[in-house]
Amino acid sequence: MAGSGRGAESGRERARHWQYAELPGVDLLRARYIRKTFVRHTHEHFVIAAIADGVEVFHHGGGDQYAGAGALALVNPDTPHTGRAGVPEGWRYGAVYPSPEVVAAIAAETTTLRGTPGFVTPVLDDPYTVHLVHQVLRATDEGNALAADTLLRVAVTRLLRLNGGTLPRREVRTAGTRIAARARAVLEERMAGPPTLEQLAAELGTSPFALLRAFRDAYGMPPHTWLTDARVRQARKLLDAGTAPSEAAVAVGFTDQPHLNRHFSRIVGVPPGAYQRERKNVQDTRRALLVPSGAWQQNRQQHAPAYGTPEPEEKSPTVPSYGTPSESESRSDSPGSPSV
Repeated sequence: MAGSGRGAESGRERARHWQYAELPGVDLLRARYIRKTFVRHTHEHFVIAAIADGVEVFHHGGGDQYAGAGALALVNPDTPHTGRAGVPEGWRYGAVYPSPEVVAAIAAETTTLRGTPGFVTPVLDDPYTVHLVHQVLRATDEGNALAADTLLRVAVTRLLRLNGGTLPRREVRTAGTRIAARARAVLEERMAGPPTLEQLAAELGTSPFALLRAFRDAYGMPPHTWLTDARVRQARKLLDAGTAPSEAAVAVGFTDQPHLNRHFSRIVGVPPGAYQRERKNVQDTRRALLVPSGAWQQNRQQHAPAYGTPEPEEKSPTVPSYGTPSESESRSDSPGSPSV
């Protein structure tokens, strides 16, 4: 997606959510948000968000967390959280979302952590790692796979050493957690046509309010919020596989594409169409990599930046690509789609 000038960026919300073919298992985001509000949701991957300007506020672990310029917002997989601006001018940030497998492999090689690695606190003031994260994104923009991979590993290793620990194992012990797990399984199986809370409770042999309490205790959100989050996750997988947004919407249980657009943007940060276009670009790149081009390789060598040992530096004059307007500003996924 095309980037915009700094003047335009200063007063507009922009976001780009993408992948880089040579950095598997990692999602990437660069965004500027002012009015954007992320509803309560989870990620299958880790969230490592490096705040460049402004302040982000996100509800996590029972309270609001504040991450300003030079700090990182860190969220472990499957951890409910929200997101919004903490100051009138909003916040600008870059983020990497490495999978649990990627983080576990780095932890095993570079740290002494045992078990499932994760982050101990959700906010860490560390301008150096903030710089590293933005350098990862810059390296993917410039097609420098060696730098992107190297800098990501350095950043994750540093975060684990500064703020890493072993995540507790989730064990089903009480009757309430067992009921919540069974309810979750039913909702996953019948995502496109879920039962009401009363029907679900009756199937599980409990009362609606008992089920609601058990589900919130186990997953940090009520069943209907969890279901919306799960639908968006499944929609992402369908979009990754090439399913049209309109078809993905119906397949996961949304009434139509505008319904998907609204919830998708409130969780992922970009509309589903923009999300899918970036995935298609990655697939096209992967196919191109199967047929090496000497001229292409020579061009990359000529224009690749010298990264060397990553140290903080002055801001690059290169304007990064922020992608399409965010949902707060452009509420439709395409000029022809209805407003929601």
